[in-house]
Amino acid sequence: MFLASWIWGAAVILCCVSWFLLGRRRRRQGEPPLENGFLPYLGCALKFGTNPLEFLKEKQKKHGHIFTCHVAGKYIHFLTDPFSYHALMRQGKHLDWKKFHFATSAKAFGHGSIDPAEGNTTENFHQTFIRTLQGNALDALVEAMMENLQYVMLQSRSPKLQSNTWVTEGLYTFCCQVMFESGFLTLFGKEFNSNNDKNLSLKQETERAHILNALENFKEFDKIFPALVAGLPIHLFKSAHSAREKLGEALLHKNLLKRDNLSELVTLRMFLNDTLSTFDDMEKAKTHVAVLWASQANTIPATFWTLFYLLKSPEAMRAATKEVQSILESAEESISLDGKHISLNRKQLDNMPILDSIIKEAMRLSSASMTFRVAKEDFTLHLENDSYNIRKDDIVALYPQLLHFDPEIYADPLTFKYDRFLTENGEEKTDFYRNGRKLKHYYMPFGTGIAKCPGRLFAVHEIKQFLALMFSYFEIELVDSDVKCPSLDQSRAGLGILQPSNDIDFRYRLKRL
Repeated sequence: MFLASWIWGAAVILCCVSWFLLGRRRRRQGEPPLENGFLPYLGCALKFGTNPLEFLKEKQKKHGHIFTCHVAGKYIHFLTDPFSYHALMRQGKHLDWKKFHFATSAKAFGHGSIDPAEGNTTENFHQTFIRTLQGNALDALVEAMMENLQYVMLQSRSPKLQSNTWVTEGLYTFCCQVMFESGFLTLFGKEFNSNNDKNLSLKQETERAHILNALENFKEFDKIFPALVAGLPIHLFKSAHSAREKLGEALLHKNLLKRDNLSELVTLRMFLNDTLSTFDDMEKAKTHVAVLWASQANTIPATFWTLFYLLKSPEAMRAATKEVQSILESAEESISLDGKHISLNRKQLDNMPILDSIIKEAMRLSSASMTFRVAKEDFTLHLENDSYNIRKDDIVALYPQLLHFDPEIYADPLTFKYDRFLTENGEEKTDFYRNGRKLKHYYMPFGTGIAKCPGRLFAVHEIKQFLALMFSYFEIELVDSDVKCPSLDQSRAGLGILQPSNDIDFRYRLKRL
């Protein structure tokens, strides 16, 4: 037994030494500085995953504005100089922004490849999202979300709401339930028709139970999403795999066809799935699971952080409330609990610079997204003052949190300042500087360039609607006004808005209107 263990141990050591001597990449002339890490395959993955921001700051200080890290079998060139970000955008001939996203989607959600080159579909997904999430299509989404948020806040949750009675709940739990239920109804419609239905109340209760069940499955799947992106097979996570399959079953086309008021996004995606793809029924449903995840995974924590910082800052809360009241008064919208809902259109929501600044500041403090491009071939990346050779299939990446926490750009960068993105005149501020030079790229939670999140406008409108309705209908406060800001859950670094490491208790009650 001892001998066998000794032999296996020696074999492992021998393999590691062999990899260290023969398998490690060697830096070639003209390439960026290289960090291989000491672990086979993983490389720097563990150190990077523990605290990506501090890891990259350390390497930036050691190597300068560009360096290469071996992370989980991939070689990633991190570009940290914001004045060189445009170099990444103009390299379309050599860098592919779709390859990484297509491969990640297929791995995580379990559908076949959505790369048209693979032959499963000819749909241009990016164009589908732009067509159905921006322009005129955004007006319909905003209108539906406004209606659904009020239904969820005032009717769906009505058993909890009694006149003048405080309800205590976790703030993240509250944001998660309200935004998920409202967003689900907005994109995927309703199982019931509210017109002339004698059993409406029962059907609404059944519908809510189904959506909350979907939320539990969503959370179970979302917990292991970082592991799926890293390449681990979902079959290692039995409960998450089951949750994903259940979400897929709920979004089968035969089930979606039973629902009323499907969004244009889902209607068009169903049509394109049926006419342009060779996917089977479950694969089609899993492309809708991808849409559901994309619509919720970052919006929910962004909503939490925005409301949390508002509750912690009385000055910000006063300014935001005043702005919302002013917009409602100019729109001649009255607030009541008699069933008449508030209506704010896209133009009115766009005219809220204070809420815009508050949301931007909350997202600046909580965003840890990454921008990826995959090299199609060996090529030379030309930056402002120098050039570097990049190998085929390597990844060139931006990590905007470095930018968002740079004290040269944002004074006192770890502090929430609600008016940071406002000029002295109360208008949107767009002039930010580093080393005396004006920055083109200074705020990047949604990515940049052609791959910029197509749903970003809807996401910001959702949060504004949520806040406007919370201010209008409820009194809200933290249970402990001195509670510390929760830390960021670093396990999701690279995926967007980070979740809080723990929930925060708050309480709310209906206003006396």
